[in-house]
Amino acid sequence: MRFLVTLLLLASVEVAGAQTKTTQALDEKYDGLSLFFYRNTLRMLNQKDDPAFDELIKDIEKMRFMMINKVESNFTDSDYKKLLDGYKSEAYEEMMSGRADGRTFTVYLRETNGNVKGTVILAKDEESVMVLDILGKIAINKVPEFFSAIDNSTDIGGKIKDFMSDDDKKNEGAIEKDNKAGNN
Repeated sequence: MRFLVTLLLLASVEVAGAQTKTTQALDEKYDGLSLFFYRNTLRMLNQKDDPAFDELIKDIEKMRFMMINKVESNFTDSDYKKLLDGYKSEAYEEMMSGRADGRTFTVYLRETNGNVKGTVILAKDEESVMVLDILGKIAINKVPEFFSAIDNSTDIGGKIKDFMSDDDKKNEGAIEKDNKAGNN
């Protein structure tokens, strides 16, 4: 089952496109983890058949998840402000901001005739910036729970940990190299 889920995850990465120009520009400018999901792919991540998770994703048509290591990519607070301004320029309105689990969250919605057509959720902490660019919607009060579900997903959580540990390995390699250079 895990093999099938992983295979579908990889296939969805190849097929999907960005929901917003701002997210696409972010992906082009910074190296990071970028994953795409469709509703069916998200449902397959619910390996425990948790009805609460199904409820969380019921109004998501397509989702892009991005994670950028701030230090590795030289991503600054100014870059974050430009990112927020980019979403505003695409007719997204800030609906909520807050803190949970050591992260700052900002939620943007784009509505047409009172219906939510797009949702962008940004989360940042000391080490990284995460973007969920969603075609569809998620209950705003469930945003921290949704990030927790993503973090705790075996497949997505594993990819995130691999991404973060790759950065750690690069840093360890650079330190080792510096130490060897200093000893010569």
